[in-house]
Amino acid sequence: MPSIEIRLKRLPHGDGLPAPTYATAHAAGMDVVSAEDVTITPGGRHAVATGFAMAIPQGFEVQVRPRSGLALKHGISVPNAPGTIDADYRGEVKVILINLGDAPFVIARGDRIAQLVAAPVQMATFAEVTDLDDTARGAGGFGSTGV
Repeated sequence: MPSIEIRLKRLPHGDGLPAPTYATAHAAGMDVVSAEDVTITPGGRHAVATGFAMAIPQGFEVQVRPRSGLALKHGISVPNAPGTIDADYRGEVKVILINLGDAPFVIARGDRIAQLVAAPVQMATFAEVTDLDDTARGAGGFGSTGV
């Protein structure tokens, strides 16, 4: 399976933490860990530091996705899922987490907090027109195709 190289710069507060890694041979997402201790209250949000910055190759993005176990067991999610890290961003990677659960959620430095998925980017342009082609669905949206 082809792969891309993403250059990773460890920041001082990320010393000793693992780089994002695949937990299994066929995993789509790389686990990323927290570089800080933080408690997120119910309904609260926090941009959790990871302790690294990276250089994503042009033509790719890295998507930030929730961990399914945290979502199911604790209601912890990524509110802008999937979040996008653009190829030209060079600052620290932070993971925005939201606590949709009913109890405070404690994150310790080194805890797995999200998944990172490298994905190709298809650039697009818009062509303004006066009419669009007809389809069977037409302008129907938000449940218009049935239950």
